[in-house]
Amino acid sequence: MIRVMIAEDVRILRETLSAVLGLEDDLVVVAAVERGDDVVAAAAAAGPDVAVIDIDLPGLDGLSAARDLRERVPGCRALVLTGMARPGYLRRALAAGVSGFLLKHSPPEDLVKAIRAVAAGEQVVDQQLALAALQAARSPLAAREADVLRLAATGAEPDEIAERLSLTRGTVRNYLSSAVLKLNARNRVDAIRIATDEGWL
Repeated sequence: MIRVMIAEDVRILRETLSAVLGLEDDLVVVAAVERGDDVVAAAAAAGPDVAVIDIDLPGLDGLSAARDLRERVPGCRALVLTGMARPGYLRRALAAGVSGFLLKHSPPEDLVKAIRAVAAGEQVVDQQLALAALQAARSPLAAREADVLRLAATGAEPDEIAERLSLTRGTVRNYLSSAVLKLNARNRVDAIRIATDEGWL
């Protein structure tokens, strides 16, 4: 029996996924959470084999939750779902160590097959998204620039970003300025939009 956890913030989707997966003889849903920052604790308590994680979760985004899950509950493999086919998301997902990456509009039978494959140790990636990722440009942002821009996208001010990343305020401002320049953006807000649209954040 494959033990599955679901992380999805929209209640109707979370309950529908649970119901659909519950119809399979070899799958059992052992936990369901609505926040990214609840993923690790729920997985540690329920012991799932596979965590199906929405990429866009409150508290902690799905990719960060998948990365933390890999580090703290290594016996649970992550399969990330996204509603947007952004190649940058796939690159980030692979860097986070996810085992599967599917689009939300995939047929239910594809999700079931993917869960079984991931549980068996295989890696599953939506073919259209993989092709788009191969053809798309890579992010010009350094890792720290992306971190700073990601926090700025949440509305955090430079002082707060500096505190959260253990940087000086001046360093944060330098990272924001360099991100704006590298993305050929008009300002910080435009840089966030460009990077988000490309899936680099």
